[in-house]
Amino acid sequence: MVEARRQPRSAATGPGRPRDRWTAAATAARCLPGARCLPGAFAAAVAVAAVLCYGVSAGEVARFTAYAGLGIAAPGVLWVRALHRGGRTAAEEIALGLACGYAAEVFAYIGARAMGAPLLVAGWPVATYVLFLVVPGLRRHWRSGRGRCAPPVWYSWSLALAFAYLTAWGAVTYFRPNPLTWPALGRFVSDLPFHLALTGELKHHVPPSLPMVAGEPLLYHWFVYAHLAAASWITGLEPLVLLARLAVLPMLAALVVLIGMTARRVTGLWAAASLSVAGAVLVALPSLYLGSNGSFTWGGIPDLAWTSPTQTFGAVLFAALVVLLVDTRRHPRHRGAWALAALLLLAVMGAKATYLPLLAAGLVAVAVTEALRRGRPSRQALAMLALTGGCLLYAQFVLFGGARQAVVVAPLYTVRASWRELTGRGQLASPAPGSLWAMTAVWLLGWLVTWSGTAGLLIRPRSPLRPPLALMLGMGAAGLGTALLLGHPNRSHLFFLWGAYPYLVIASVCGLVAVVRRARPPRRVIAAAACVGVAAAYLVPVLCGVRVPLGPGRPDTVLLTPYLVLTALTVLTAVVAARVWGRRRGAAVPLVMLAAVGLLADAHGFVLGHLPGRGGSGGAVAAERPRPVPPDVPPDVMAGAMAAGRWLRGHSAPGDLVATNAHCLRGTESPCDSRHFWVSALSERRVLVEGWAFSERSEGAWRPDRPATVLPFWDRRKMAANEAAFTTPSAAAIGLLRDRYGVRWLVADERLTGPGTSIGRFADLRFRSGDYAVYRVPGGGGH
Repeated sequence: MVEARRQPRSAATGPGRPRDRWTAAATAARCLPGARCLPGAFAAAVAVAAVLCYGVSAGEVARFTAYAGLGIAAPGVLWVRALHRGGRTAAEEIALGLACGYAAEVFAYIGARAMGAPLLVAGWPVATYVLFLVVPGLRRHWRSGRGRCAPPVWYSWSLALAFAYLTAWGAVTYFRPNPLTWPALGRFVSDLPFHLALTGELKHHVPPSLPMVAGEPLLYHWFVYAHLAAASWITGLEPLVLLARLAVLPMLAALVVLIGMTARRVTGLWAAASLSVAGAVLVALPSLYLGSNGSFTWGGIPDLAWTSPTQTFGAVLFAALVVLLVDTRRHPRHRGAWALAALLLLAVMGAKATYLPLLAAGLVAVAVTEALRRGRPSRQALAMLALTGGCLLYAQFVLFGGARQAVVVAPLYTVRASWRELTGRGQLASPAPGSLWAMTAVWLLGWLVTWSGTAGLLIRPRSPLRPPLALMLGMGAAGLGTALLLGHPNRSHLFFLWGAYPYLVIASVCGLVAVVRRARPPRRVIAAAACVGVAAAYLVPVLCGVRVPLGPGRPDTVLLTPYLVLTALTVLTAVVAARVWGRRRGAAVPLVMLAAVGLLADAHGFVLGHLPGRGGSGGAVAAERPRPVPPDVPPDVMAGAMAAGRWLRGHSAPGDLVATNAHCLRGTESPCDSRHFWVSALSERRVLVEGWAFSERSEGAWRPDRPATVLPFWDRRKMAANEAAFTTPSAAAIGLLRDRYGVRWLVADERLTGPGTSIGRFADLRFRSGDYAVYRVPGGGGH
């Protein structure tokens, strides 16, 4: 066998051999006219078809495409060509340019909006074009940049399919339940109105504040809303269309490409990069139960793409930053790349600051490994670590005002929350010590399965000391640690872990590559091991028969059983493989098998959640969304809300203050679930008091032993004055809102005021639609 491996390639593969057939097929594919453009065309067609099917017109698609291409990507590509020397494909160049364009646009818009001229944001791409036309040394960058390389066609197709999967998943799970028309849009409980309200706030105000509770600071990651506001000003598109349909698509495309770009830099293989992209899209904590188990599988790129635009925007900027950090290891004196990295780091600071602790941990790991290898860390690592620390401090104490945003130090809070959901015991139930440790063992075993590939790095003890791998492992360790040590009412502390997913996947794939390269098993053995892993992902849950949530009387210790069975199966596979193929090849088989379970766990969990059968105590466990959902809402929910909000937007000034009696989600008035944000979202106006669930005062009062969204409003005096204008209207009550708080408009939900309200005797009725009426406060200005 050793002699066969040492034969020259021409001797080992004669005519008619598989290698020749694959090579001939690949060469033929490359020679087809336009073959390299087909993957991109396919991805674009899927995206366009998805948005056209769900309420976006062809004209809106054309306007947004022109804006994204000419206003963000093209100027960004010019700067990337001028400042970055690393080798890259055309798609990677565009993805890097898009990320840098996002960063530049956000800072340009903040300045333009602060000056009261938001359309000046268009000046940055125009200035870029002029500069690259006028300056002789920059003109050459209009042509393809140096270092461009052509990827294999199959690799381009793998990226296109990954993007198509994300788009199709978003269309089914997000576009369909979130239509762009009213009242259907209001039926689905989500964070969309919150994000839409913040977009409206950034469209009209910089610095921003919390629009649903006037006067409260906006202590949140708000750069993505600046991007959406800039896009709305430039294109004239509705913020709703941008937020719920169009804006995320180029972010996802760039994210997929940049993850593959980083993986190729770290592993050196196109195939490993393709596997890393697939793993980043489908990775999760493996669920070995029957029934939906969102507490394990929810939170990856497909789930967060549209539900958390801050995460998606931050992920794109951070992915580009990681690429540049990896490249600067090869070109440490290349100042242009450092300038781009600094720009992206500043943008990440306001886009999704949860990435900063991950980056700091990764850079600490790089510095430590460099000290172990060379006796001292490099100046580049220390400089980037210092810059990251400065950005982290600025974000925490300036942008976020020192707020903890409901994040608390609560060891094993995540484990306890999973136990509650899997057992169906309720939000405030507490597991016994034995149950808690059993559930902790489930999490740890699940992580060992998902990230088992990193064990392959140990066959070369110096591999983890390579700076790129140390960066990935450091970020991954920080993500895993925060998941076990912190708590948040909506599981938002897991954003650290979810943000680290792609880089843990890259480290795992790198370990798998190292093991397979060392063992050199036949391809059929690797394929068989992967098939065994996929089969185990379904057979173990079916044979163990643990369906969640658990039925009455079933002990919670059964939750550990499937993971013990999988552990035993892995050990048995390793022993058999070692006996059949030897110790070296036998080590590769169980790692490949576990990777097929963990790196595809999101897909496995989806299938297991839809197998026929009845749950134990009724209902699935948070398959789509981690938050509790109120009862079903009738079709006529908030009839007329969009029409009233749009009318108010068109007939009031951006600085006008609105009062409303709508505070609670329908069906959750006692206690009040204060996640009602539709008035500020649809009117793009600040509201005296609407929903306060996500304000810092409310989240700062949360503790793990109480529900987060039903905490009472903290200013009873202000709330009493607000409610008096609607429940017992009088000239004095409405005048108090006008004179003390500056209210100019009233938006009344007449389902709450009841028939025959007398608000119209003391305020001017200007518009009514369905259940909503809009009044102008006398003496308060307005149109």
